[in-house]
Amino acid sequence: MKFVSWNVNGLRACMNKGFLDFFRESGADVFCVQETKMQPEQAELELPGYRQYWNSAEKKGYSGTAVFSRREPLSVFYDIGSHAGEGRAVTLEWDDLYLVNVYTPNSQRDLVRLDYRMSWDDAFRDYVTELDSKKPVVVCGDMNVAHHEIDLKNPKSNVGNAGFSYEERGKMTELLACGFLDTFRELYPDKAGVYTWWSYLYHSRSSNAGWRIDYFLISERLRGRLRDSIVCSEVQGSDHCPVELILSD
Repeated sequence: MKFVSWNVNGLRACMNKGFLDFFRESGADVFCVQETKMQPEQAELELPGYRQYWNSAEKKGYSGTAVFSRREPLSVFYDIGSHAGEGRAVTLEWDDLYLVNVYTPNSQRDLVRLDYRMSWDDAFRDYVTELDSKKPVVVCGDMNVAHHEIDLKNPKSNVGNAGFSYEERGKMTELLACGFLDTFRELYPDKAGVYTWWSYLYHSRSSNAGWRIDYFLISERLRGRLRDSIVCSEVQGSDHCPVELILSD
């Protein structure tokens, strides 16, 4: 079973930069996107064989998540508890697992939204832990944190910045400690220079001055089904690249 996740930084813009070509070539069973920045009625998105589940922000042109799935789910849930309105999560349930597609809030410059981010992280951890008590969980998306120094090009100059604050990194540690695996680091614990986001400034992508902030996490009891976790760093179209997860059936 193949999952793909991509922060497209505006789906309409990404569609003009090869989104559909990559979508078709990926052969994904489930394709998750973050930062759609659109309402579903704005999309002329024909994806034969896929069911579409959208969670758009109330504010137009902002945030938003969607899941396109070949597998029909038993149920679909939107948002995380009281954290509604920004279109940040879609959950699909099947017989064997849950999938949670998430776009975690950014703490922003000078960490002005850190308090909200901490509240979100706590609510999200409680949410996926509760799901995990029922059946295994796959979490994917832009989680807006580089967990360890190996996960960004310039860790020393970014300590305390949004996405690499001690508080955000600590919340990721807490989440993993609740029984989840960072699939990429599970398979490639020492692999450096692999990133999923690059600033548009300073030719960051051409110099590979990036951050790994897009993840596939899985419940520990899915460890035996884990086959690969792939960063598609060559794929253009957004300031993020897609990531892929392959689980055995």
